[in-house]
Amino acid sequence: MCGITGVYAFNEIGRFFHINLWNATEALSLRGPDRGNTFTHNYVGLGHRRLSIIDTSSGGNQPMTDDEERYTIVFNGEIFNFLELRKELEQHGVSFQSTSDTEVLLQLYKREGERCLNRLNGFFVFAIYDKQDESLFIARDRFGVKPLVYTVDEDRLLFASEMKALFVFGFPKEVDYASLQQYLQLNYIPAPNTIFKDVKKLMPGHFIKIKGREVSVKQWYNLPEQVKSRKTYTGSYEQAQKDLASLLDASVQRRMIADVPLGAFLSGGIDSSVIVALASRHTQHLNTFSIGYRDEPFFDETKYANLVAKKFNTNHTVFSLSNDDLLDGLYDMLDYTDEPFADSSALAVYILSKRTRKKVTVALSGDGADEIFAGYNKHAAEFRVREGGWQNSVIAGLKGLWDALPKSRSSALGNKVRQLQKFAEITAMSPGDRYWRMATFTGEAQASALLNLPESEKVEQELLARRKASLQHLLTDKDFNDFLLTDVDLVLTNDMLTKVDMMSMANSLEVRNPFLDYTVVEFAFSLPTSYKIDSGMKKKIVQDAFRNELPPELYKRPKHGFEVPLLKWMRNELKSLITNDLLNDDFIAEQGIFSVTEIRKLKEKLFSSNPEDVHARIWGLIVFQYWWKKNIGVSVAK
Repeated sequence: MCGITGVYAFNEIGRFFHINLWNATEALSLRGPDRGNTFTHNYVGLGHRRLSIIDTSSGGNQPMTDDEERYTIVFNGEIFNFLELRKELEQHGVSFQSTSDTEVLLQLYKREGERCLNRLNGFFVFAIYDKQDESLFIARDRFGVKPLVYTVDEDRLLFASEMKALFVFGFPKEVDYASLQQYLQLNYIPAPNTIFKDVKKLMPGHFIKIKGREVSVKQWYNLPEQVKSRKTYTGSYEQAQKDLASLLDASVQRRMIADVPLGAFLSGGIDSSVIVALASRHTQHLNTFSIGYRDEPFFDETKYANLVAKKFNTNHTVFSLSNDDLLDGLYDMLDYTDEPFADSSALAVYILSKRTRKKVTVALSGDGADEIFAGYNKHAAEFRVREGGWQNSVIAGLKGLWDALPKSRSSALGNKVRQLQKFAEITAMSPGDRYWRMATFTGEAQASALLNLPESEKVEQELLARRKASLQHLLTDKDFNDFLLTDVDLVLTNDMLTKVDMMSMANSLEVRNPFLDYTVVEFAFSLPTSYKIDSGMKKKIVQDAFRNELPPELYKRPKHGFEVPLLKWMRNELKSLITNDLLNDDFIAEQGIFSVTEIRKLKEKLFSSNPEDVHARIWGLIVFQYWWKKNIGVSVAK
């Protein structure tokens, strides 16, 4: 677990920013609290902060330079197959000075260049400087588990694991209002864009090469192309279950290599329970961690986590939180966030990570299974639309009823009505429009109406259309996998993995995701749709492959998201923040970004008897306003 940053100067003006390198590196100290160091040579500077996961005392510190003093690397991540790669390199005469995966990666790059990327099993962002030709190579892992942001101007290229390091170097903080409009719909900003016009995210499976003034960005891994080139699985469903269990077991084993205390998140859902079941095969008394909401029984799932912990005899810890406990972590979470990110479950992940870190340094999680194996309610809705049938017509025909009935995520009945209303809307839509409706909290027209920008800042609709199209390009009616691949590109990378990385790194905890081993992902996308979902079951093969190992109660419960009780908070504890501070009419008018009238309508709906999803939209606004005051305007009083 580490943080990296650096500068590639194009001239003497750019080289001047080397003076910021140490402070930029220190800005990443929570990602790597154990030690930090920098490297400079001519026009290049590299910075690294680290947390020691595996013993690297014999020469494994970074930045690391090879014995010929030509190549220098800074690396954030883990290479899980580094021991096999090391043996292969030793057979070719390579000698090693440390026990680290960093040195293996450096030597592999020396031997194979960019081709080395396809040999790596792990998650990573790394930068390698070639002193001989003064070039820099920066690469990101296949699915974007580890982040990288960068900015380029006429004087320099800056890069970092987090934008807070770029803040130290300095760049024009010009808000990208097209990104803001997408944020208002999704509650996060899809890569490669950020909230700033001049800062980009390096896309998953891409690399950057810089030499002289030439900067090129290229893709090295393309999951849809891998899916096309791989033969569809032809084995029986029973054999597929065995193959999945074997691949996942190997993935878990790879991710349990660590010289520090290791544990696992355990929500009580199928995915985390599967990971705990597998990890328990390879260690005695695995440490497992859950959070519960003692003030909010509708959101509490610790009953199921306790069943799993008991079955596998884990050292289980339940963090039973009150609403005050959750709210105590709110401002710390918001302060760590470098750009607006409004998945409200980030708060729960932040607190879980903070408390877990007191006991372990590495945690396994079940992230990724829903996106690759069709585990969300929207996947069931999409499957039902494609299958057709009289039930769809009945639900669509009752749209007026669903529109009239109260809807809310905070109760079982209100949530069911909300889902039925959304399903009635999507039945007649095209695949692209259907997906976008299910992925967003706010429609395009609603998001546009919220903005009240000066003419000079108006968002070009063509630009928005291009960005949206780039996120929908895989969607067709032909293959259900297209829907899942779009989820991997959009939701997994930009929401789920961003959330877990950001909130765990804020607490110096490394999280590893066995479902996102590329062998598991590519296997999942080789399977027929019927192995993953049917009219009665989501994430079918995952559930069936481990049915005999997991407690039966897990199969008799509705799926819950990792949510927090936002609606109740906004009507009570957070009410003043909404009405008197961040969404106050006078502040909105003075700020000049949003429509006072439209914001007022949202606040009225929030306190009505039929709030629907308005609390998610208001949460997005709260997060943006807090971020804006901290980074653009004036600070928020706590």
